Amino acid sequence: MPIKLPADLPAYDVLQREGVMLVSEDEAARQDIRPLRIALLNLMPKKIQTENQFARLIGATPLQIELSLIRMSEHKTRNTASEHMASFYRPFSEVKDEKFDGLIITGAPIEHLEFDEVTYWEELREVFAWTQTHVHSTFGVCWGGMAMINHFHGVQKHILDHKLFGCYRHSNLAPASPYLRGFSDDCVIPVSRWTEMHQTEIDRNPELTTLLSSDDAGPCLVEDPKHRALYIFNHFEYDSGSLKQEYDRDVAEGVPIHVPMNYYPNDDPTQPPQNRWRSHAHLLYGNWVNEIYQSTPYYMAEIGG
Repeated sequence: MPIKLPADLPAYDVLQREGVMLVSEDEAARQDIRPLRIALLNLMPKKIQTENQFARLIGATPLQIELSLIRMSEHKTRNTASEHMASFYRPFSEVKDEKFDGLIITGAPIEHLEFDEVTYWEELREVFAWTQTHVHSTFGVCWGGMAMINHFHGVQKHILDHKLFGCYRHSNLAPASPYLRGFSDDCVIPVSRWTEMHQTEIDRNPELTTLLSSDDAGPCLVEDPKHRALYIFNHFEYDSGSLKQEYDRDVAEGVPIHVPMNYYPNDDPTQPPQNRWRSHAHLLYGNWVNEIYQSTPYYMAEIGG
């Protein structure tokens, strides 16, 4: 079964051209099944690009997915047209009485700020608490994952003296985990951040289990069963050209930046980058959606009970 998207959402045409199975709202209404309701709390500045990336991954399963786009209530984006935001996004204040099978909380380019310095931090903490009563499973990504693990467990983010930037090899630490079903012993994941989480601090919390980790980039994917959450600090969702866009932007603006590691053939930025993470990205998000499907209540009212 396909992912259900509004026919006029830009991601609809993009994913249709890629062969991702899609269904319009009218077509979905004629199917006598309950779709999985998954929400995307999009904190990234390039909203449309991020919508495409996550819709592509969660839409590649045999299940019907109904994707809802959410924004912080008072925060105004400067990088996406107001018409797009008004047409497709609802503020958290309008959805807090609804229930969802899954929620993805994206990263945000605000790593240099302390959590409590973020303008929408108090509302985001409200979102974290809300997930425990209104969401069956939550996936925090990059800064979103760091913020969530800090909220629930006090794990701190630490500023690096250089940007971790490139494609880093990660070890599969939990081959029996249902979230890593089908994973190789190791895999490559795009990384782009100025902060890190320390494994020693994660290990102080017996409720947390690290599933993927890198000798060079540190812990990556952490499971938190008590809060029905996964935290990933890197970017499986990235397109082939995402790191290139960041690199070219910084070069054009004169910002000091090194060539992303293990990304271009022979580390030569004049060559087209190689995508070596796509299959594992689909595995991870497909496994997450499948685990939701296997365990979420049939009646939405029972979610979070």
